[in-house]
Amino acid sequence: MAVRHLISLEDLTDAELRSVVARGAEFSAGTAGTGTVGAGTGGADRPLAGAITGIYFRKTSTRTRTAFSSGALRLGGQIIGYGPDDLQLNTGETTEDTGQVFSRMLDILVARTAGETAELRGWADQERMSVVNAMSADEHPTQGLTDLTTLLRHFGRIDGLRVLYVGEGNNTAAALALGLTRYQGVELELRTPPGFGLAADILDKARARAALSGSRLTERHDMDDIPADQDAIYTSRWQTTGTSKADPLWREKFAPFQVTAALWESSPKAAFLHDLPAHRGEEVTAEVLDGPASIAFDQAANKMYSAMAVLEWCHRGKREAGTR
Repeated sequence: MAVRHLISLEDLTDAELRSVVARGAEFSAGTAGTGTVGAGTGGADRPLAGAITGIYFRKTSTRTRTAFSSGALRLGGQIIGYGPDDLQLNTGETTEDTGQVFSRMLDILVARTAGETAELRGWADQERMSVVNAMSADEHPTQGLTDLTTLLRHFGRIDGLRVLYVGEGNNTAAALALGLTRYQGVELELRTPPGFGLAADILDKARARAALSGSRLTERHDMDDIPADQDAIYTSRWQTTGTSKADPLWREKFAPFQVTAALWESSPKAAFLHDLPAHRGEEVTAEVLDGPASIAFDQAANKMYSAMAVLEWCHRGKREAGTR
């Protein structure tokens, strides 16, 4: 199939996943053969030259929307931005008809629906336009690629890393689990509040991946007996974009899962990651987020470089097949 889509990390082969992550790290390091750091300036360094990317966000976004917009421009492409009230979907046009129109005018569509992925897969059911999931309710695949890129840049490897994730088993945690378990010897420890763990299907898929790669994934719903010597400690905000919690006592359940400096007593060399935006005093203390262990804002910067790798990978499929 000439057109490449990224709806879930499960859509990528192991080789494709590693390739996109490595390419993102190259862009981040400024070693991707481009004229400026992470940005093409001409010729072969502008792989999106002549390509048009639609950026469609129904929900708020700072990092992902900016990353894909800036990334497409840096790679020589052009962008069209759509907000939640810009399309005729609001006047009754079907999502199927909207997708048909998009696919006849755009080369790549980057979309954040914050709903289920069925709509995105419907838009991807054609061979003209690539579709990239910029966050759905069940998975945030481009965040997962950003996290892997950040770990690769910081540690020089992903294989064998020990990662502790603390907080809700949300779409960020889902992507982290589906991505990290592809790498050999990784130990991923998830500590999620009772009733707010990873979805059963995501957990099953990640465990199946871990069994193939020789990695280990553990999920518990308490903060007792945290394993020592973690390489990275990761959290996400407690109120995921576009969602709400039906349980009126959810804050009481989440309170023990705050990331504090105490976690570094047994893992003094651990790096701190956060997908942002952060709420200091809720999921993480200011001491941690703004402290020397934090690489959260480097992680945010890598969102653009990872986006560039995704855009290049998507469009390369069309160019290699001669479909453009």
